[in-house]
Amino acid sequence: MLLNQEIVKIKNLQLAARLVSEQVALGMHRSRRTGVGVEFEQYRHYVAGDDPKRIDWKLFARTGKHQIKESTSESQLTVTMLLDLSGSMNYAESEVTRLQIAKILLASLGYMAYIQNDNVQLGVIQNGEISLLVPAGKQAFRNVLYQLENLKAGEKLELGNINKGVLATKQKELIVVVSDLFSDDLDFANEIKSWAMPGKEIIVLQLLGQKELDPDFKEMHRFRDLETGKELELSAGNIREKYKVSFQNYLSEIEKVLTDKHIHYSRFTFDTPVAEILTQTLSKIKWSF
Repeated sequence: MLLNQEIVKIKNLQLAARLVSEQVALGMHRSRRTGVGVEFEQYRHYVAGDDPKRIDWKLFARTGKHQIKESTSESQLTVTMLLDLSGSMNYAESEVTRLQIAKILLASLGYMAYIQNDNVQLGVIQNGEISLLVPAGKQAFRNVLYQLENLKAGEKLELGNINKGVLATKQKELIVVVSDLFSDDLDFANEIKSWAMPGKEIIVLQLLGQKELDPDFKEMHRFRDLETGKELELSAGNIREKYKVSFQNYLSEIEKVLTDKHIHYSRFTFDTPVAEILTQTLSKIKWSF
């Protein structure tokens, strides 16, 4: 399995996405397992007004249930990918930035959706707004790659003017958020939770550096806020353990907020291969590939 330090060196994002997707497909076929019960079925229950000819009688013989096999238009999934573009996404460890990993994650996911004939669209979250850069369409995947290759992180996340209209599709929708989830008072996690509803499944992938989880502070250490640029110098001995406790408490609070039957939250470090992140995530929601 390709390491992240290797995959980010591939300059062609489509090639990187294809290589990762092939590894994901292999991993999912090897370790097919029952997930948490979330999947977009190809069948729905028969209701008055449906043509009885559409009932799958073979399935009825096995289950005793009247099920209608959905048409392509009924079963097609919209995969909405949302990328956090706040300044903290530029954080790097071992010469790999959070943003680089996020871009390859979304490019790979978009590629998998594309070859399954699902709709794919790309949005970004920055300065309190969700901007839909690539709406679903025939050329969407190619445009997703172009946008991802050129996106840069900066400014603050903020959440004052979130436009939920971007998420107002009537089709079945899989919303995938890639972020560090750093925000004041759990604002971002609470915002994500407000999107959850029947017909919309949400995957939240939180990317963290190992040194963010367990910093190796030595003597005096200078902290710099990647979103505001402010710096603060503190004695390592006074803050290391306090920082770890405080940060773990913050992560626990995020997990509590994002505990919902329509939300699937996972946390990964930079050294987790992108293919492994996607394999674990997609296996949980039973998204076949």
